[in-house]
Amino acid sequence: MSTTRKRVYGYLAEFKSASALYKAAEKVRDAGFKKWDCYSPYPIHGLDGAMGMKRSILPWLVFFGGATGTLTAFLLAYGTQVMLYPTVVQGKPANIFTVPAFFPVMFELTILFSGFTTLFGLLALMKLPRLNHPLFASQQFHRATDDAFFIAIEARDPKFSPDGTRQLLEEAGGSNIELVEEED
Repeated sequence: MSTTRKRVYGYLAEFKSASALYKAAEKVRDAGFKKWDCYSPYPIHGLDGAMGMKRSILPWLVFFGGATGTLTAFLLAYGTQVMLYPTVVQGKPANIFTVPAFFPVMFELTILFSGFTTLFGLLALMKLPRLNHPLFASQQFHRATDDAFFIAIEARDPKFSPDGTRQLLEEAGGSNIELVEEED
């Protein structure tokens, strides 16, 4: 006989409109919660600010990925065309002044490395791929991509308490508040 233990993931609350979700997000942010998220069927302008989210680190990762691509292309072209096997074409010098000939390769590797950094950096920052999420077990969460607005507060948040969190969501205007559990 196998028994599956369930542990609490957190609370999921539904809100009537985008503006209600926005106001509730400000209340949750002001209450000091850190492990929570908003779900809506479309982007809501300013919701990141209402949630207190900081700017993503992804642009910096992409910049350094592109710079790595540029440096890699330069070292590859310079190392092979100037140092290892100097190629003299129509009497042109084989030294540092031949860099303009390397621009196409440098450009292409900059784009390639930036693209790969964007893809893999985004996947890493979003902690993907994740095959399943505890919210998928919710009876109402499937509406998040259709016509409903939700806030989910995770139980791993230091400020989480079963009664206090539920009360905060109720005061913020949440309805259909559901305790979401995940299997161990």
